[in-house]
Amino acid sequence: MRAPLPHIQRHRHRTATFSLAVLVLPLVVGLPLAVWLDLRGLSTRMMQGEATEIGVLIDEMRTYYANDVLGRLDGESHGEDAPMPTAMSIELGKRISARDGAVKIRIFSDFPFRKRAGHPIDAFEQTALEQLRQDAARPVVDVSGTLVDRTVRIATPIVMGPACVACHNSHPDSPKQNWRVGDVRGVQEVTVRRPIEASIFSFQSLLVYFAVVAACGLAFIRMQSRQAAVIRHMNGELAQANAFLGTVSAKIARYLSPQVYRSIFSGAKEVAITAERKKLTIFFSDIKDFTALTERLQPEDLTALLNEYFTEMSVIALRHGATIDKFVGDAILLFFGDPDTRGVREDAAAAVRMALDMQAALGRLNAEWRKRGLAEPLEVRMGINTGFCHVGNFGSDNRMDYTIIGAEANLAARLQAVAQPGSIVISYETYALVRDIVEAEALAPIAVKGVSRAVVPYVVRGLSGAAEADVIHGQVQGLDFFLDIKALDAGSAGETRRLLEKALTALETRAGRERPRAM
Repeated sequence: MRAPLPHIQRHRHRTATFSLAVLVLPLVVGLPLAVWLDLRGLSTRMMQGEATEIGVLIDEMRTYYANDVLGRLDGESHGEDAPMPTAMSIELGKRISARDGAVKIRIFSDFPFRKRAGHPIDAFEQTALEQLRQDAARPVVDVSGTLVDRTVRIATPIVMGPACVACHNSHPDSPKQNWRVGDVRGVQEVTVRRPIEASIFSFQSLLVYFAVVAACGLAFIRMQSRQAAVIRHMNGELAQANAFLGTVSAKIARYLSPQVYRSIFSGAKEVAITAERKKLTIFFSDIKDFTALTERLQPEDLTALLNEYFTEMSVIALRHGATIDKFVGDAILLFFGDPDTRGVREDAAAAVRMALDMQAALGRLNAEWRKRGLAEPLEVRMGINTGFCHVGNFGSDNRMDYTIIGAEANLAARLQAVAQPGSIVISYETYALVRDIVEAEALAPIAVKGVSRAVVPYVVRGLSGAAEADVIHGQVQGLDFFLDIKALDAGSAGETRRLLEKALTALETRAGRERPRAM
């Protein structure tokens, strides 16, 4: 079983937490900010309306004063003591501006009376004079301030009427005496400054709502952060458990055939005492004179040799799709057809091809072992049979073994026993399935305990139409022969031919000396 990748899981949890925070924070912070900006715009528009209304009010007062107040005084004896409308507006503006309030009113002109104190004109006021003299119908507005307060300045024109023209053109202190009706005499500026918080605190219910939403959002993020920490801790423990289980499962896999291991851990098979009847192809092999070999070799050398042999045979078996049942001493029991099968015919063909590959691999192993001091080569007998067996879990609830039982399995072992060392013997049932791909020769019928019929063994000579073996090996007294055709190049092939011809000449010479003379 492949262990999960805990660092990938932790990265996913961190990414999910970060994504959640990215989604929640705009709701917590963005909505109040958007409302604040809207309130600032609303406050600005309200201040503009307020400044406009104040300017209109001053204009109405000035007009009323000029027409209804001074108009009545002109005919009286004290009319000359009354202030002019503009002077009255200036004084009114000063009084309003002197109060430390949010509204300032200023009346100014670039043509002040000579006895009247001058007034510095800033850039906005100069621009307002120029623009209003070009278009008196459009007030000049300036909005400034910071994020927390706003200032609105609105400049409107003071337009000369008939009475104003007559007065200014005749007044001795007037700097200009060619005024006309409709001229812009000066500018009336209304400035309104107000902090935004003065407006925003009018929305108390909305502020409470935002405070609650912000508190809930922050609490939710904190809760998610704590939950993420708990999940990371759990994932750490889970990763350790998975690593332990992965290590254990990897060790267990060495005791089971890969097919059985995968079927158990995938859930395809239940770990219970159960078996089913299937048609299988059974392979059984045994090393010739293994008991004598154990007496000749030291235990350490024998263990290394046997493990190397089993490793090579297992690799070949798994490559052909065999299920490794067990190793019994020096014997190997394999079968085809469970838990995976490619069909009875293909399973039998795979078993025969596997056996031929094993015999070829044994030749290469013998050559290697010979170099390491093994005097006698290993020779293996192999038997193959096809028939119905019970396959499944056998044993107890505490200890069970996945194996096969039945007479057909015993027959495979019996066929191995009658085989010559280094040969492969198959039953007729197997031969009938693979006869189109192998060359085999029938042997004398044998009787097998538990099988009522006479069994005809077939010794396998090789695959039909197969090329000559790439590896030729053999060992007899006085001869240790191993030839790997594929390993020869042009130079070594010629030298090999010369050595073989020399060996044949020596054999023929000896045979000629030993030939009996005619009487």
